[in-house]
Amino acid sequence: MNFETPLSLYIHFPWCVSKCPYCDFNSHALREDVPGRERVPEESYVTTLLSDLASQCESQATLIGGRRISTVFMGGGTPSLFSPSAIGRVIDAVRAGPGLAVDAEITLEANPGTIERGRFTEYAAAGVNRVSLGAQSFDAEALRKLGRIHSSDETRNAAAELHAAGLSNFNIDLMYGLPEQDKAGALRDIEAALALRPTQISHYHLTLEPGTPFAARPPSGLPLDEHVARMLEVTSRRLAEDGYRQYEVSAYAREGFDCAHNLVYWSFGDYLGIGAGAHGKLSGPRADGGIAVIRSVQPREPRRYQRDPKSALVWQHVEDDQRPFEFMLNALRLTVGFEIELFERRTGLNWEVVNPVVQRLRSRGLLSHSASSAGRGRISATPIGRQFLNEVLLEFLPEDGSKSMHSD
Repeated sequence: MNFETPLSLYIHFPWCVSKCPYCDFNSHALREDVPGRERVPEESYVTTLLSDLASQCESQATLIGGRRISTVFMGGGTPSLFSPSAIGRVIDAVRAGPGLAVDAEITLEANPGTIERGRFTEYAAAGVNRVSLGAQSFDAEALRKLGRIHSSDETRNAAAELHAAGLSNFNIDLMYGLPEQDKAGALRDIEAALALRPTQISHYHLTLEPGTPFAARPPSGLPLDEHVARMLEVTSRRLAEDGYRQYEVSAYAREGFDCAHNLVYWSFGDYLGIGAGAHGKLSGPRADGGIAVIRSVQPREPRRYQRDPKSALVWQHVEDDQRPFEFMLNALRLTVGFEIELFERRTGLNWEVVNPVVQRLRSRGLLSHSASSAGRGRISATPIGRQFLNEVLLEFLPEDGSKSMHSD
């Protein structure tokens, strides 16, 4: 069997100190007014995670094959609410179970306000070698309106601790298009982030996601679309001037520091997903010579997940007609796009299945086809195509409009 597709691991930690009004991730606020809910159930949750990992590795041993985990991403919620010893226990279990690649990237998401001084040194000792800091903004009023509980000084202190701990490979999350924000304000946030010397800056447009408080009651002062577009233009240019290359729709990195875990997602690679609400994807050879692609999802509610992660897990086959959309949903996020041969290897489909749609989108200036050093060339979204990426992706949906599960 050919297991050239990389295998990663996503681990979800669903608790936060408070729930931000824009957030549609699977996160649950701690409750000081409810006994037992004022802190994370660290011991029981980690035990459940390890059981979940062992169960999935056993049930999907054929598809996993001899692959080791190439990247680990601990997301949330706020994984840094868990102690370094708990995080180390999880990493040790991965190393002892499916195994870790020698150069595995191991990322921990952290909110600046939930980190105690000096703790990053302990996370590094536990095996973490990359961190993603949820700064969102350096403007005090913007942080208040976003419901963030940290200050800009706490973000600066966290960055200093990261450098001191030898964890200089870190990402800073920023938002733009914030209430009352103008171009100058967006640039100030970029300048503040650049001063902390991260290896990556993720720059997201604030969106009103369905089901969130912001969607029900939008904040006042949201900038007009044309002003938001101008913010993105000037901030992208400033990032480029400082050596940050845009490699994905919302991510800018210094050379050699693209997030390896996200690249697995965007190249339609494989990943196990453990934790409440976690998604996964596996693929491998079928008996008929084709490729099987399956996705998994765990229940979002932590208590339900902890009762029995093995029986709660749902696996679903991604049928052939769903794979073009699934692949493009990921691969077209990359500014360099993808090789035609990668589409065929990862989906098991002939390029001619999607070529008519690709050619139609090329004629509209939304996709481009460039030469590559080997093979039949590379497909990528044009700048206009990235601006209207959702409309581009809709062209790859099955005719009946159905859509399979996809990762967060």
